[in-house]
Amino acid sequence: MSADTVFSLQNQSTTIDYRGKVPVEHLDYGYIEKCKDVKYLEQILRVLRSGDEGIYPHLIKFCESHLEKLDPRSRVLRKETPVATAASLSNDEWSQIVDDLKTWQEETKKTETSLKQQSMFDDLVKENMPPIRGSNCSFPLSQTSVPKRNPSKHALPCDYREWDKFDVEKECEEIDGNSVKNDPAAIINTGHPKLKTKVDASLLTQQEKLLLSTREKDKGNEAFRAKDYEEAVAYYSRSLSIIPTLPAYNNRAQAEINLKHWHNAMRDCLRVLELEPGNMKALLRRAKVYNHMGNFQMAAEDLRVVLREEPQNAAATQLLSETEKKMKECQPEPHSKGKKILIQEVDEEDDNNNDETKAEHTACPVEPSQPVGGEESSAAPAERGDMGNAQKKPHSRGDGGPHSDFTNSHQGHWRSRGGSSDKYKVTQESKEKVANGTGKSGSTASVPADHSNNGKETPARGNAGETVNLDAPCGALPPPLARLKNEGNLLFKNGQFADALEKYSQAIQGFIDSGIDSPEDLCILYSNRAACYLKDGNSQECIQDCTRALELQSFSLKPLLRRAMAYESMERYRQAYVDYKTVLQIDTSVQSAHDSVNRITRLLIEQDGPEWREKLPDIPLVPLSAQQHRREGPPSAEVLKARAEKAAIDAERKAEVRFTALKQEGNDFVKKGQYSDALGKYTECLKLKPEECAIYTNRALCYLKLDRFTEAKQDCDAALKVEPTNKKAFYRRALANKGLKDYLACSSDLQEVLQQDPNVQEAEKELEEVTVLLRQSLASANASPAKPRTTVPITEVEGDEEPAGAPASESSRRGEDIIVNLQPTDACQFGQALNAARCSRNTAACADLLASTAPEMLPKFLSTHLDGDNISFIIQALDYHLLEKDPNLVYQHLNNLHTTDRFSVVLMLLEKNERLHVTQLFEHLSAVQSTEFTKNDVQNLANKYI
Repeated sequence: MSADTVFSLQNQSTTIDYRGKVPVEHLDYGYIEKCKDVKYLEQILRVLRSGDEGIYPHLIKFCESHLEKLDPRSRVLRKETPVATAASLSNDEWSQIVDDLKTWQEETKKTETSLKQQSMFDDLVKENMPPIRGSNCSFPLSQTSVPKRNPSKHALPCDYREWDKFDVEKECEEIDGNSVKNDPAAIINTGHPKLKTKVDASLLTQQEKLLLSTREKDKGNEAFRAKDYEEAVAYYSRSLSIIPTLPAYNNRAQAEINLKHWHNAMRDCLRVLELEPGNMKALLRRAKVYNHMGNFQMAAEDLRVVLREEPQNAAATQLLSETEKKMKECQPEPHSKGKKILIQEVDEEDDNNNDETKAEHTACPVEPSQPVGGEESSAAPAERGDMGNAQKKPHSRGDGGPHSDFTNSHQGHWRSRGGSSDKYKVTQESKEKVANGTGKSGSTASVPADHSNNGKETPARGNAGETVNLDAPCGALPPPLARLKNEGNLLFKNGQFADALEKYSQAIQGFIDSGIDSPEDLCILYSNRAACYLKDGNSQECIQDCTRALELQSFSLKPLLRRAMAYESMERYRQAYVDYKTVLQIDTSVQSAHDSVNRITRLLIEQDGPEWREKLPDIPLVPLSAQQHRREGPPSAEVLKARAEKAAIDAERKAEVRFTALKQEGNDFVKKGQYSDALGKYTECLKLKPEECAIYTNRALCYLKLDRFTEAKQDCDAALKVEPTNKKAFYRRALANKGLKDYLACSSDLQEVLQQDPNVQEAEKELEEVTVLLRQSLASANASPAKPRTTVPITEVEGDEEPAGAPASESSRRGEDIIVNLQPTDACQFGQALNAARCSRNTAACADLLASTAPEMLPKFLSTHLDGDNISFIIQALDYHLLEKDPNLVYQHLNNLHTTDRFSVVLMLLEKNERLHVTQLFEHLSAVQSTEFTKNDVQNLANKYI
């Protein structure tokens, strides 16, 4: 198609000319009435509406009505609704709209005026703004206005002849001179101005606070986009000081991450997760912090939660792969699993001169050739005379030794001053001091006798001017025992663990002999000696001393930690896991316990499989008085609610997982034919979900296979209460009733199954078999009158007389050798009598049965025996016999019969001839004259049957 053709098509009128397509003779009533082509009628209607052939309103209306009959949804019939205007509305409606607009306008002006009158925003604006990024220069806002230049002394020439007299150079000099003289000098800031991180918004309303908080957050976003993260943190802090919001916490956490302020970022992430558990951004950023802090296990858990909710999160996927790679690098090799771990002494500076030690142990196992407390670890640094405790505990009382060698969680990483083993070696200077000391023969304890101070103070290696007072008091210990303990502390500090162990043993023996009542001091001595045993690799003795210490002082942190380390070195991982978890209950800040728990968890999963938690000993519950991390205030109501919701979700998830596992196990047992085992699994499932219909039907199947028909029927009844139309429940209850020899109920359930699904061949076969059994049971019941459910045979006589010997409460009718109970007391007896009459096709006996039955009891008696054959048989009995005798009773029976359960379903399944019987009955009933009902009543009742 050429460009000219396209141009011509674009310029054509959008109005289509239909006159060439529709002849004039077709614009006629007769043609339009006979026309059945919808498209052509639409063209005719368009031509009529165009008015080119004249205006014919009646013909247009006739064409529209005919087209509407053929196609009510035709586009030609659509009419556009005009836009509502003041003329289309009533005066009251228009006045209401105008008043609402005026009210809104006045409120907007008042709010704007009140905001402008607030001095808070003016004060914020008047503050000095930060310098332009990338520059150290800033200008006060008061001087930002550009000063006015002096106007030129000479006006510019307006005529061409005056331009020859204009001195350009002189004018430029005057302009340059003015600009130099009048421009203010820039104020140079040598340092970055520090923004206030808090804003006093106590006088503002809630709406004003929200507006100001959002403004500060937006400033932080701008600074973040400009990569000025310190300024972004300041603005986010200002926003949070006004109104704490989740986006501000999340944004500040990301800025802190970029500044590598890991602890600040972790605090913001935790705050977000307290307010909104499951916040994806907070979880992702906390994972980044964990990753940088070396806690790869916790980072991986957070990332998996994020990916579970957002599988397409590329950042989480990449970070998880990196984290798992780092975790694999830190994991021990398979051949070294369960080897002893290396315990290293790390010396730390301490300002309080506490005489307790600080020991760290690494998180990665060592090679088999490196024993715990071996040659390289047989000596420790002695840079100071005291034991260098970095964490002062309220209950320490200045006692020490190795009693504080657990990890400081506030640091988060292993701390040491060097990776070389040289720092554990005893220097030559110390050996010379030992040679002149008072230690016993063969000992290398560096506790020299300094005669200048009468043995009171001993210089510590590393600092010549620093001394250790060996006679310093230690709790309630007498001076000789206190000196032994101090000497043991110094020996342990110098890495002479065997000599330190001897000193602690002497102190313990002296303590016991003296009968001192101070369990805390004895606990410390046992704990210090346990540390010496642990250094020398004697884990068994270490465990014994730690246990003695814990008997003296329950939930003491250091003995628990050392016993856990000893258990782990002996590959007794379950006991180690329990002690580490107890330590974390006491103080959650012990990072080494966190790392050890993660490491042991992997080992226990490999050793015991998924059921590893069930094989653990009981973890003791630590009382609140012994928990050192209970310093924060009580959680808020929002936090408690969030925790409760999270706990409920976790419990529901665990219950769902266990339910699925138990159900699958039960199904597997059924497939193997182990029905007794399957019963137990299904019973456990019902404890978790008592309203699960499938479990009831599955357990009913197991009961049927075990010939426990009563329990099977009970489970089917429970399933039908939950799901009234469950086909499996009906079929299995039918089998249970068959096993209980209740063939009538069995037949009813099987008919219900076939009504729902006529293609169930098993139900058809069972129904045929049960029908035979039902007839046999009825025949045997008649043959043996001694059975409880058979009635007494009564001979039919003339008149109203009853034969002698018959019970006064019963009467019967015999037809074709079938005895019919005419006074049933329950549904079972009524069903037997009705089936007996129906099997013999004795409609007269059925009529007598209905005559002796109260109409309001009929739905109750038929509730379990309702089927198409019974309804058809009852209709025939009412029509052939009872209608002539008592039409009022027939009307009452019909008025109650349709209220029976499942009546509408059974009525739909009636055959054509059976429906004809129903129609004939209502025709005969409407012809009867009665004072209790009218023809209109009969017609209304017939509508419920036909």
